[in-house]
Amino acid sequence: MNFPYSVGSVPVSTLGTPRIGPRRELKSALESYWSGKSNTPALLEAAARLRAANWARQKAQGVTNIPSNDFSLYDHVLDTAVMVGAIPPGYGWTGGPAPLDTYFAMARGAQGGEATCTHGHSHDQRHGVPALEMTKWFDTNYHYMVPEFTRGQRFSLTSAKPVDEYREAKALGYETRPVLLGPVTFLKLGKAKEPGLDPLSLLGELLPVYVEVLRRLSAHGAEWVQIDEPCLVTDLDDAARAALKEAYGFFAHALPRLKIMLTSYFGRLGDNLDTALSLPVAGLHLDLVRGSEQLREVSDKARAGLVLSLGVIDGRNVWRANLPRLLDTLEPFVRKRGTDHVEIAPSCSLLHVPIDLEQETGLDPDVKSWLAFSVQKMDELSTLAKALAGGREVVLDKLAASARAAEARKISTKVHDAAVAARLSAVTPADARRASPFAHRAERQRARLGLPLYPTTTIGSFPQTPDVRKARAAHGKGELSDAAYEAFLKEETARTIRWQEEIGLDVLVHGEFERNDMVQYFGEQLSGFAFTRHGWVQSYGSRYVRPPILFGDVSRPAPMTVEWWRFAQGCTDRPMKGMLTGPVTILNWSFVRDDVPRSLACRQIALAIRDEVVDLEAAGAAMIQIDEAAIREGLPLRRAEWDAYLDWAVESFRLCASGVRDETQIHTHMCYSEFNDIIAAIAAMDADVISIETSRSKMELLDAFVDYRYPNEIGPGVYDIHSPRVPPVEEMVELLERAAQRLAAAQIWVNPDCGLKTRQWVEVRPALVNMVAAAHRLRGELARAAE
Repeated sequence: MNFPYSVGSVPVSTLGTPRIGPRRELKSALESYWSGKSNTPALLEAAARLRAANWARQKAQGVTNIPSNDFSLYDHVLDTAVMVGAIPPGYGWTGGPAPLDTYFAMARGAQGGEATCTHGHSHDQRHGVPALEMTKWFDTNYHYMVPEFTRGQRFSLTSAKPVDEYREAKALGYETRPVLLGPVTFLKLGKAKEPGLDPLSLLGELLPVYVEVLRRLSAHGAEWVQIDEPCLVTDLDDAARAALKEAYGFFAHALPRLKIMLTSYFGRLGDNLDTALSLPVAGLHLDLVRGSEQLREVSDKARAGLVLSLGVIDGRNVWRANLPRLLDTLEPFVRKRGTDHVEIAPSCSLLHVPIDLEQETGLDPDVKSWLAFSVQKMDELSTLAKALAGGREVVLDKLAASARAAEARKISTKVHDAAVAARLSAVTPADARRASPFAHRAERQRARLGLPLYPTTTIGSFPQTPDVRKARAAHGKGELSDAAYEAFLKEETARTIRWQEEIGLDVLVHGEFERNDMVQYFGEQLSGFAFTRHGWVQSYGSRYVRPPILFGDVSRPAPMTVEWWRFAQGCTDRPMKGMLTGPVTILNWSFVRDDVPRSLACRQIALAIRDEVVDLEAAGAAMIQIDEAAIREGLPLRRAEWDAYLDWAVESFRLCASGVRDETQIHTHMCYSEFNDIIAAIAAMDADVISIETSRSKMELLDAFVDYRYPNEIGPGVYDIHSPRVPPVEEMVELLERAAQRLAAAQIWVNPDCGLKTRQWVEVRPALVNMVAAAHRLRGELARAAE
């Protein structure tokens, strides 16, 4: 089919783009600022250069609706909290514009010390405060800072960032569509600090601040504003739907001429469709990658003048689109609705994909031909727009290349492995069960390990210092031989083990200095994965990751960690944990193939990890930790779909963990999660010990385990590793005492919230010394109570 249009072109939107820069320029600027090596003007200048480059890149790719205010120094939810004055009392803010260091204190915490920071600002009231809680942005691997709300919360315009960046773009010659996080989603993402407070009850106080921002944008010439309400793809109750109607009715009344593009993403609108279509907005964005089936219903129900933004290019994954197939859907829709009332876009912001595939010169050529990063996705959108405006013949070569790539991927032997399929088909239910129940296993493990109450350990990694990164880079460039690099890593490992012994940790780890990333390290040794050199995406703040690309069937050609575990255990008489990443986390932190069900890919990974678990046990490992940090983030956004996901996710974990004897202790680790609603699934995983993030929540997350009467052992984090703060002994003792009010002493392990890879030794050393001291204090209290 071929439908040329003479009435006009179809606009192209991006909804948002990566912030970090092609060479991670934002990370360099932030870390220079935080370390005191650069000042505020230098940081802001670096940010302005990145924004200008983003706008120019989109313009060059043919993007019509270029966003502004999609950039953030740390997190867009935190930006919104600061914009509306939702700054908790402990950060020293008393009104007016919030200082940049207050913003970063909310993001990272602030260590006690001098009254003036390296940037010359006074922070007496703010020193020694923890960061806001951090959790996952819907079901992605991006993290946001959780806003905090109190009864009687007052909001005020504290930052004009959206207006400033719109004006900045305009001065450079770019007419942009400013982006705001919607007020209802913002409130729903936040946390009430008082029992019984519903954040949505604060909507009336919040809306005038939004109106002031919108009014200023309009006054400076903005005709359209994009307002993101991804809560629309979640389960909403009547109160939330009423809040949406109140908010957008308020905006329409206050600013009747301003056009709002209401965006939802990460799924279908489902039972919220009628609500979305009833709102007085000028446009509505649809995620047609995760909700392709909703297009027909929207087409039937949408009022004639509503602009529909069709999210047809996957903004969360890296696979190249089949453009001719997309045109088969788009052409009749655009012909019916008209180009004046349609625009095309990614399914969501391109924040979640790397920037430019052309930077990747080392990828397998076949695999590379199947991929598209942010720049390539913009080009795909531009190609679709040209075909819709002028007919397919104007982009015939690009459409043919797209079709060839899709067909080549479909039949490639690099993707399909008959041996993997045969092994998976032979799996039985018994393969996913431990030989004995936990109570019996726990007795045998305690007899073997002989640990004290409140045993101390860490989650796995230790600081990846500049020397470690420098050695890894030199080895990668061929400037450091294999032998020299291995010797360096062994010395780092041995030194770290000695230090752990010196401070009195009970269960040791080897530090993971040989590992670049907890997923990438394993993916590089498994079949079916490809890796990039520059495919960075933002996880939080200046923490970026290069997700593996899972393109084919998965197997383990050879042992991956056994020799490093043997070396580490040979350095000490204390228990040394074997450290692995679990199948669900590897899946959820990868760009996953879209040609098979996620459940099938996960089971393939589980069998590969099972082989490693069995080999570690055979080498003598008494404890094996299989991290499942990302199990909750894979939950579907609709509760009706949870059970199906949790069934195969839990089965995959058990499949990889159940090949060992009773006396071998299986640990797992989870972070950034609310556990109340999945506690039954966590219990079904049947790990002997689970460590979780609890320090920022002040042990509140343990309540789920208590209410469920969770029988296994738990390591509630007492040290927030996402902040540079060194928590004092008293703070950790208080957290452990709160844990002891909820759990039996025999259940409790003592550990940080997460791995220590991103921290510095100057913070880690005193923090872990304090952690061990806190554990000893609790043991002493138990001993005195028993006398």
